Formats: sequence, structure tokens, C-alpha cells
Amino acid sequence: MSQLSYARYGKDNIRLYKVDKNDRTGVHTVTEQTVCSLLEGDIETSYTKADNSVVVATDTQKQTTYILAKQNPISTPEHFAAILGNHYIETYPHIHAAHIKIIQHRWTRMNIDGKPHPHSFFRDGEEIRVVEAVAREGEGITIRSKIEKLLVLKSTGSAFYGFHRDEYTQLPETWDRILSTEVEAGWKWKLFKNVAEVKAVDFDAAWQKARDITLKTFATDDSASVQATMYKMCDQILAAVPLVEVVDYALPNKHYFEIDLSWHKGLKNTGKDATVFAPQSNPNGLIQCTVTRKPKSKL
Repeated sequence: MSQLSYARYGKDNIRLYKVDKNDRTGVHTVTEQTVCSLLEGDIETSYTKADNSVVVATDTQKQTTYILAKQNPISTPEHFAAILGNHYIETYPHIHAAHIKIIQHRWTRMNIDGKPHPHSFFRDGEEIRVVEAVAREGEGITIRSKIEKLLVLKSTGSAFYGFHRDEYTQLPETWDRILSTEVEAGWKWKLFKNVAEVKAVDFDAAWQKARDITLKTFATDDSASVQATMYKMCDQILAAVPLVEVVDYALPNKHYFEIDLSWHKGLKNTGKDATVFAPQSNPNGLIQCTVTRKPKSKL
């Protein structure tokens, strides 16, 4: 005999664009997102007994996303994810949890003749802002905010030496190297009891703090390793945003290797003379960490 042990379904890749128009100033603000909604609850009979009466159709979920986007601000993806997830558990008694993922795409206002243009924008990189929210009946709303695909590089200020060596080790130590990575950073918020609590939080300010800390620490830290630098980033975000409980990073190495050109007329291009490098694709290092707050000591 068999039994259904996991069931979740929904609509993925819902493309959503909204323009907010200030009729007084003529300034437009645009937001573009890709939304995924997945529902779970008393839906097992749709799998085991071909009973579709418990299915909130995925097309319904798509139309719900558009309608709620019309009726609510979406520019803070955390707020919109909470509104969307909460809608499902409040509207359908047999749906007990809604998982919402929102990818917010980057549109930056153009500056024309030294002035911000009222309605023209450009895509300045592939960086995305990601939100993963779960609204669960009787429990509340969990939210995880993320930065993804933020490509950074510094041409000095990074070292890697003193690491364990054995018969399998070939990597030389270095006291000065190029450091490049594609940042994936996430931070999990405290549990919110309801949408009202979510709406009270300035998620944009927190996202900007996390991004600024990431960039400043990357640029200014005299990095002994990716591990040491990413821990400093986590520690600073926890200090800057009290409602955040957990911070995590995943940083892949984007390697740039020296090219020995001495074979050509003794041309020096290694060590302190290196100026021409070969960017590498793979394999690459991948460094991850999760940092949490220390439990408060009991008196």
C-alpha cells in the first residue's frame, strides 16, 4: 500500500509589471517581478482519488496575483508576498499554507542631461532581489529576503595563505590576488504574526543596508579568506537589522589566473608584474556560511 507524503502545487513564472504614475509630477515608478505561488493543505484527494474539487486552479492563482497587484503596492516584494500568501489561507478553508517566491528585476531610472528622467529606465546588471515567504494558517508569516547575481570584483586586497597542506595540495600561497564572486546573500526575519506586522517593517531600508554592508566590506576588508570576509558581512547585517534572525551567504570564486609570458622574449607577467590574466569558468571554489544570533544568556 502507498500513501501521499508530500503535496504542493501552484503557478510558477508569473510575469508581473506595474507602473505607478504620479499625475501631479508626471514621474513614473516601475516594478517588474516574476512570481511563484505554491499551495498546500487538504488537497490529497486530487492526487489519490482524481477529485479536482479541492484544487484552486493554477490559472486562478495567476489571476489572483494580477488582481492583488492592482489593488496593493508591490514595490516592496516582502509586503506583496505576505499579502498574496495570506490571501490564500484566508480565502480557502482547506488551504493551510501558501509559499510565495518573488524575484524583483532591476530597473534603474535614466539620468538625461544631468536630471532623472520621469519615465525612462535601464537594466544596469543582472542582480535580482528575491523574497521567499510562507503564510501558514495558525502560525504566521515567515520571510527570507535575498540578494542574488550581484557580481563583484577587486583587483587587490585579498590573500590566501596558511591553509592546510598535505600530499594532495598543489595550490601555492598568495598574499595578493584578484577576488571576484557572484553574491548570493539571504537574511531570515523573525516570525510575523500577521500582514499588519509585515507592513510595519521597512524592508527597502533593510535591503539597502544589507547591500551596502556587502559592498563596503567586500571592497575595504583586507581579506584573509572569503570565509573571514563573509562572516564579517553576516555579523554586521545582524547588528544593523534587529528583526533579522539569520544571515547566510554563498560566494563562488570567480578565478583570474596569471599567464606566464616569459617564453616570449622574457616578458614579465607573474607576481608583482602580473597585469594580464585569464578569467576562468570552472571548476571553482564555493564558500557558504550561516550566522545566527547567540541565544540570550539566562540570569
